Amino acid sequence: MINSNALAALLEALGTDLVATGAAIPDRRHSDWSGVPGSVPLALLRPRTTEQLARMLRICNEHGQTVVPQGGLTGLAGGACCGPEDVAVSLERMNAVEEVDPVSGTLTVQAGCTLQTAQEAADAAGFLFALDLGARGTCTIGGNLSTNAGGNRVIRYGTMRDQLLGVEAVLADGSVVSGLHKMVKNNTGYDLRHLLAGAEGTLGIVTRAVLKLHPQPKSVSTAWCGLPNYEAVTTLLGRAKAELPGGVSAFEVMWPSYLAFMMDKVKGLRAPLPRRHAMNVLMESAGADAVHHPAAFEEFLARMLEEGVLEDAAVASSSSDARALWAVRDATAEFPIMLPGMAAFDVSFAIGDIGRAAIECEALLRQRWPGCTALVYGHLGDGNLHVIAHIEGGKPAETRAIEDAVYDLVRRYHGAVSAEHGIGSLKRKVLGHTRSPAELAAMRAIKHALDPKGILNPGKVV
Repeated sequence: MINSNALAALLEALGTDLVATGAAIPDRRHSDWSGVPGSVPLALLRPRTTEQLARMLRICNEHGQTVVPQGGLTGLAGGACCGPEDVAVSLERMNAVEEVDPVSGTLTVQAGCTLQTAQEAADAAGFLFALDLGARGTCTIGGNLSTNAGGNRVIRYGTMRDQLLGVEAVLADGSVVSGLHKMVKNNTGYDLRHLLAGAEGTLGIVTRAVLKLHPQPKSVSTAWCGLPNYEAVTTLLGRAKAELPGGVSAFEVMWPSYLAFMMDKVKGLRAPLPRRHAMNVLMESAGADAVHHPAAFEEFLARMLEEGVLEDAAVASSSSDARALWAVRDATAEFPIMLPGMAAFDVSFAIGDIGRAAIECEALLRQRWPGCTALVYGHLGDGNLHVIAHIEGGKPAETRAIEDAVYDLVRRYHGAVSAEHGIGSLKRKVLGHTRSPAELAAMRAIKHALDPKGILNPGKVV
């Protein structure tokens, strides 16, 4: 039911500049990139300050008005989609980089700041902000925190939660929790920053964050590797972590079907190696020594070739070569165009299980749905596997059956139904595959304690 009293109270208290309705709400605010159908929300709230947001939520809580927080709307789990009875909240006006502290090695930003803006601010000060993903120009820090975003560098730097030192947020009742600390060591009770990171706006709306910065690498070496089997892949990963002076900053694994599909369907891609291999790895290592690190990288690959861990390898000799190698992995952005209506999975397994799980998943899809396009690839270093399944002219019932089959496989391997895209509304029904009844009960208890009226992002996560 439309809450006219809440809307009237918001307009009276805040005015049309901060409270947009009807045709004044941009179309892009209806839903995210997940494909979940969206609606025109009852209103769009666009605060300029934390205090304004606190007042908005106080009014909404008093009237039991549901609120859907939105960032850059690049999410893939339906977490930012609105219904006609919801009020949407966008922090696009709270987008400032407030401070770069070179002594503490921290970056303080407002939640509406885009990831790319944060990266550029860190780079201008001679630092690296480690989180990186393809939607960097659109996604926001608040959204990255709310979904605990991952990306390509998780193997070395961790997820967004690992970049977070301090956070400010507004809770459902309009109260503000502010812990904008710069300390790595802060052992003072419950850690609200880690509770809010990954909560997808169901416990509070993040407004500002203190983020950890890292030294800029002086050298980045990239290679495409062909390997004989999955055991060789895990051997390469373990040896690279132990023997490369800069460790491993990216370790992307692609099964043969993925590479063959990309070479056949995506124009402009160049085959990294001349012949087919059972496994393909795009490996990157970042180091602090511009002279010795590249040499150590090539020496390491030469050892792996001599020992039979690798069958072949192509080392990027320039930044353009590296971009060409990454283009093969990043061409996944073409999937929605090439494979409309596809079922896409973002799951995770123990690294030791991924090889068996991937083979079983691909075989299951092709056996039960002959002619199905099944593609497997992922960030092996953090256990994240992506699976794409597409049936030409497939019906919704077939897509649901594919989802049931893949998520059942994840449950059998004790994996996770979401590795880096969150739960949102799309994966809520399978959250029990990953979390025990006791864990789900604890999550609901936390939700009820912080949001007893259930106004924040209803129908999402729990």
